[in-house]
Amino acid sequence: MSATSASLYDKYQALQLVLHPGGIMEVVMGAGQSANGKLSTADQHLHRELADIWRTIDEDPQVKVAIIRGEGRGFSAGGDLSLVEDMANDFAVRTRVWKEAKDLVYNVINCSKPIVSAMHGPAVGAGLVAGLLADISIATRTARIIDGHTRLGVAAGDHAAIVWPLLCGMAKAKYYLLLCETVSGEEAERIGLVSLCCEEAELRDKAFEIAGRLASGSQTAIRWTKYALNNWLRMAGPSFDTSLALEFMGFAGPDVQEGVASLREKRNPQFP
Repeated sequence: MSATSASLYDKYQALQLVLHPGGIMEVVMGAGQSANGKLSTADQHLHRELADIWRTIDEDPQVKVAIIRGEGRGFSAGGDLSLVEDMANDFAVRTRVWKEAKDLVYNVINCSKPIVSAMHGPAVGAGLVAGLLADISIATRTARIIDGHTRLGVAAGDHAAIVWPLLCGMAKAKYYLLLCETVSGEEAERIGLVSLCCEEAELRDKAFEIAGRLASGSQTAIRWTKYALNNWLRMAGPSFDTSLALEFMGFAGPDVQEGVASLREKRNPQFP
């Protein structure tokens, strides 16, 4: 990176950022956590950075396309339970994270540069927001896509209401979101939830191949096509805003306490 571009990224500590030749920015979640054998969890630092990074990438003239992926055993493991507990118990934390969650969705949608996601292993939580809202989403055949909101005891906010019905249809969206069912990468490709799937050994190479094609194409044509297509998502903005408000109202209710406890104790929740 040039000194000018590098300064744009000074504040990012939880994300590993690598600018590759041709203007491909690789955004890696969980690089530090994977060294300890852990999956990437969205603590307060990663959650904030995932919301902000797309604005920074949009402002960087050196970047033509972004790739987001996870390091280690999976793409993302969802929200850090300590952060979830803070949201449930602290109004100030809850309102701050609500804004970050809103910004994450709209910043991905409004980033003018195309985004490619490369998902393997578990794909849950804030990472999944970027994974499924990416312009080209790639999953390994054995990836496990899970929207875990109802299992936690809150409404499926985040990205679910804005994009799942558009990608895979309302019937499938309701089935997977209401029941908190796991979608394999192979099934996700079959129902249209992701762009394509591949073997895990091919994932990173496939992401860079597609990113390279996007970076070498007409930047105005590609970016303006993304902008026009994403108007479908912008039209669903009111549905998303409602779902996010209901999700965060749930964080103030009793069910989320049982949801967190059951996850910590590795048992099925027993909601009242």
